[in-house]
Amino acid sequence: MELVNCTNCGMLYVKNSIRDICDNCYKEEEEAFDKVNNYLKKKQNRTASMVKVVEETGVPEELIMKFIKKGRIRLVHFPNLGYPCESCGRPIQKGKLCDDCAKNFRNELEVFEKEQQRQKELAEKNITYYAIDEKYRS
Repeated sequence: MELVNCTNCGMLYVKNSIRDICDNCYKEEEEAFDKVNNYLKKKQNRTASMVKVVEETGVPEELIMKFIKKGRIRLVHFPNLGYPCESCGRPIQKGKLCDDCAKNFRNELEVFEKEQQRQKELAEKNITYYAIDEKYRS
C-alpha cells in the first residue's frame, strides 16, 4: 500500500488502483456525476450544450469532460456535448483529435516516412560526396 496525495484536494490517502483521488473527493465526484446523469436522462435535456449542462447542474466543465473521457457519459445520445481536440481545441465526441487534425497528422507522418525511406535508400547506395579543395584544382 502506498500513501499519496489526492490530485483534487491534496489530502493524504492510501492509493487505490482504481482511482487517483481520496474517498471524500470520490464521493463528491459521484454526486456530481449523478447530477449530470439525471439532468441528461430527461428527454428535453438531451440536446443541451456543455455550457447549458454546466449552468443547470453546477458541475464544472472539466469534471463533465472527465466523465466523458472515462466513458461514463456516452456522447452518442447527446449530440451537442463534446470535449476539446487535444491539438486545436475544437469540440469532438470521440478519440483525441478532430478529423482535420487527424488528417493533418497522418499527412505529416506520411511525409516523414517518405523522407525516412529516402534517407534509408541513400544510405544503402552508400553514396559519398567529395569536396575538392580549390588549391588542388589545376
